[in-house]
Amino acid sequence: MVDDNSQASFLIGPQHKRNRGLKTLVLDLDETLVHSSFKPVENADITLPIEIDGQVCTIYVLVRPHVAEFLKRMAKIYELVVFTASLSKYAEPLMLKLDPNNYCSYKLFREHCTFYNNAFVKDLTRLGRPMKDVIILDNSPVAYLFQPENAVPAVSWYDDKNDEELLRVANLLERMVLEEDVRKVIRMLIHNNKIDPKQESLYLSVS
Repeated sequence: MVDDNSQASFLIGPQHKRNRGLKTLVLDLDETLVHSSFKPVENADITLPIEIDGQVCTIYVLVRPHVAEFLKRMAKIYELVVFTASLSKYAEPLMLKLDPNNYCSYKLFREHCTFYNNAFVKDLTRLGRPMKDVIILDNSPVAYLFQPENAVPAVSWYDDKNDEELLRVANLLERMVLEEDVRKVIRMLIHNNKIDPKQESLYLSVS
């Protein structure tokens, strides 16, 4: 992990004009927004030809329900940053298709992760944003190992067309944007890497 004041180690630049003063929402990609496979899928939402070891392979991508709506809603109130442990040769062209409106201001890939205990960890301190204003939405607890108090866990998604997880989380995030320190709320809401339904209901019911 790095010191918050180490300017040289920051992975992204300052907030764009449209995002100035907003909290930062970090979004995972695989199993949070999409599910990808080398195995052919008839109803794939996106297909990507990717060159691997000199050979072109096709990756079949299913997009989680409500992704477009989720990105649009969140971009109004957060600075959006995609941070994936996947390779940029796959994730970068995928994001061009998944986010054609460029709601996500910055995109980070495997090379930006910290390799720790044989895992790729997303060190949120390296974003150069106040940690009280940073939330990561990710299905893998390993990804946010360094800052669990900043994480809203996402239920892993593969192909359920009736999934409404992103709508549920959007309602929560729209409320959390009003907090002075998001970590205080996350400590209350999250237990065993899951959103506690009872605490969630209580939190959303408070005006």
